[in-house]
Amino acid sequence: MKKLKLGIPKGSLENSTIELFAKAGFNISAKTRSYSPACDDDEIEVLLIRPQEMAKYITDGIVDCGLAGYDWIVESGLKVKELCELNYSKSSFGPAKWVIAVRNDSKIKKVSQLAGKRISTELMSVLKKWLAGKGVKAKIDFSWGATETKAGTLADAICELTETGESIRRNNLRIIDEVMVSTTRFISSPAACSDTWKKSKMEDIAMLLKGALKAEGLVGLKMNVAADRVSKIEQILKKYSNPTISSLAFGGMAMEVVLMEMTARNIIPLLKKAGAADIIEYPLTKVIR
Repeated sequence: MKKLKLGIPKGSLENSTIELFAKAGFNISAKTRSYSPACDDDEIEVLLIRPQEMAKYITDGIVDCGLAGYDWIVESGLKVKELCELNYSKSSFGPAKWVIAVRNDSKIKKVSQLAGKRISTELMSVLKKWLAGKGVKAKIDFSWGATETKAGTLADAICELTETGESIRRNNLRIIDEVMVSTTRFISSPAACSDTWKKSKMEDIAMLLKGALKAEGLVGLKMNVAADRVSKIEQILKKYSNPTISSLAFGGMAMEVVLMEMTARNIIPLLKKAGAADIIEYPLTKVIR
């Protein structure tokens, strides 16, 4: 049987990635301390790989494809094929940002003041190029972790990844600039893309993953509507999305629409008052357009 070797990011993105694959229809079971999770698709072999190393293992042909942050892809300096962008991070469905931060009591207010100073980060290559572009020469130390605690003690500033800025604020830090925005990317090697079967399999996975992300926060609404109430109901629904309308066997119309879950809670009472009956709200796992 043909196999596609898929890398899932080990660490902070691991759980959210496995959840996304589940919504896309692929159930991945990662046991504690195991680096080879099981997948219910026999054509997929899953390996857990640190996102910092994903591009390297893909370009070396050890895995065919995988998911990693755009930050680590750029940091690697390696050429990979991007199959799609997936806008999610460890705790949200949005991008993460690498920022320069200093302690709240630091006299440093802008990046130019970092000249000759010490900065701690994991994203060394990207930061060096970014600082060079601003004409700033600073000492950059590689951080092996707990980077937020080093500002004001082991370093004058840090360059760290944040989603909401909460960890920055919690550690008594303030942001002075933004280095880059990073989203998760589904990537492969050019060699894997040249294999017809693997390319088709990866494109199918990409489509389903994107469909699962599109479905986030959306629900479907179904309802039955008497013929003389269709126009009024349609006016309510068209403010948000064009409904699908079909005839019922014993008179009246069935109407169906996809919209935001928060919108549904607001308009269901309006729909009921306008004459809709048998209203059903149902969750969506994928939206493929």
